[in-house]
Amino acid sequence: MTHSSSYSLSHSHPGFPLTAAVSPRVQVVETTDSTNADVVRHVVDAPHEWPHLSLLLTTDQRAGRGRLDRTWVTPPGSALAASVAVDAAAIPAAARGWIPLLAGAAMTRAIAAQLAGSVHTATLKWPNDVLVDGGKICGILAEVVPGHPDVVVIGSGVNTRMPQGDLPVDTATSFAVVGVTCDEDRLLADYLSALDEQLTALAAAGGDAAASGVLAEVEALCSTLGSEVAVSLPDGQTLWGRAQRIDHDGRLVVEQDGEYESVVSAGDVVHVRPRPSGS
Repeated sequence: MTHSSSYSLSHSHPGFPLTAAVSPRVQVVETTDSTNADVVRHVVDAPHEWPHLSLLLTTDQRAGRGRLDRTWVTPPGSALAASVAVDAAAIPAAARGWIPLLAGAAMTRAIAAQLAGSVHTATLKWPNDVLVDGGKICGILAEVVPGHPDVVVIGSGVNTRMPQGDLPVDTATSFAVVGVTCDEDRLLADYLSALDEQLTALAAAGGDAAASGVLAEVEALCSTLGSEVAVSLPDGQTLWGRAQRIDHDGRLVVEQDGEYESVVSAGDVVHVRPRPSGS
């Protein structure tokens, strides 16, 4: 995954020198409705100006979108919203479902680096939420750019300075809540570096997640594995069981009643205590 360096000077941002050393374009906006929507629009309008690893970020996103079309809104200055355009042309279409997972793994590594030396731990919740001490600190949404099927925009929202009272749900957390100051420039630089490393490995292996090391990387970070889970499926049903592994296609394999396995490709996963009786 190479990129042109011709954008580095004209589009780098003085507040993000480490990130600008990794990304050919770092655009910071004071406020926006959605960083993902912005980058998608920019790629459609001027694809050559948004090469691989180009990034747009803000600390004031007004109408971000999460998975399942949930709205993601945070108080100004309390969270970092960033969207990166990646060139997936070298990755076979059948393997591109791994992109959201490896983005989650890359962000987990970047957040873990911020927590180094503290008592806190970062893990990945399948498919691509990042947890700190079990609370969600980051969500990720990947989407293909209309008319540009080889460009994927990956949006991430990281709760940075958000106080406890502003957390959207009681299962969320933030760097502020755990008492850690986030270096946003280093976080993004680490994230983009890890993301590019994993994309390059997947492409070099012809899309084979196992051979590339991507499967092992994701599994090593994923706290969903070995957990009792309740999976809310798109059809409204709930699947209870133990998450066993991630298959070759990035799907979650859930063992039910110690006997048969179900494969989950989409759904909301909740890490649960032992299953309630009667369900």
